[in-house]
Amino acid sequence: MILANMYELWNSAWPAGLIMLGLGTSFAIVLLIASIKLKVEVDPKVEQIHMALPKIDCGACGFAGCSSYAKAVAEKPSLIGMCAPGGAKAAAKIAEILNLQISESGPAKKPIVHCRATTGDKTIYAEYQGIPMCISANALVNVQACKFGCLGYGDCVAACKFDALHIIDGLAVVNYEKCTGCGACAKACPRNLIEMVPFAHENMMTVACKNKENGKTTRSICKVGCIGCGLCFKQTNIFAIEENLARLDYEKYELNDQTKTAMNKCPTGVIVFRGLTAPEPRQPAQKPAAATV
Repeated sequence: MILANMYELWNSAWPAGLIMLGLGTSFAIVLLIASIKLKVEVDPKVEQIHMALPKIDCGACGFAGCSSYAKAVAEKPSLIGMCAPGGAKAAAKIAEILNLQISESGPAKKPIVHCRATTGDKTIYAEYQGIPMCISANALVNVQACKFGCLGYGDCVAACKFDALHIIDGLAVVNYEKCTGCGACAKACPRNLIEMVPFAHENMMTVACKNKENGKTTRSICKVGCIGCGLCFKQTNIFAIEENLARLDYEKYELNDQTKTAMNKCPTGVIVFRGLTAPEPRQPAQKPAAATV
């Protein structure tokens, strides 16, 4: 009886099994044909370029990721050199793949935070208890007295994929050993405090301030802000005073006795070095010079 039932079950089941097997085989054949017919041929040069890139999809080149940039640069070689993390090495490799000669590019650009005010240097008007983001705090007035200084909530830190920025004592600080120069931090800062600067030397001099208030106001709200006194400008023409703020011309920059004197005469110590082995900024003078009118 049991054997008879099993025989009947087998007789009724095997046709369905054959049908399913046939359908599966048919679908597999159709998919195979479709994959062959619809296959998109990839330019081998694009694949080679992609292999030459760091493949971190940081977006510094202006494209969605490394694969998009690889395709674009294969079609338009003038885009060579847009990959900041890859730097000169990646640019040279891409040029080799495309059988091109490229001229030597200028110094690699690295970020400089134009502020040196830590928590103790700032005048705080109110404790901010909103969303802990610079872009949110920046939308409010009177959180801190300096409306140009670093807010310290770390939008730049969140944007960096290389762990090259940290908020230390209320100030964004760049780790130049890890920094690739992708520029994501500069785009993230709502106050445009971070500038991508050509590093002609391991350490670069800069004016670590963007405060455009007059000297009297600056002295009242920040211990280390630029007061526009013009002492640096009087020593060398690499500095200029614009809107109560000293600015350094990086194209003219050269480290010599004049630039060192300009740095040493700065009453608030706002002229500093930034870089891999940069020395600590010196302390401001007890009695800052009066600002020029």
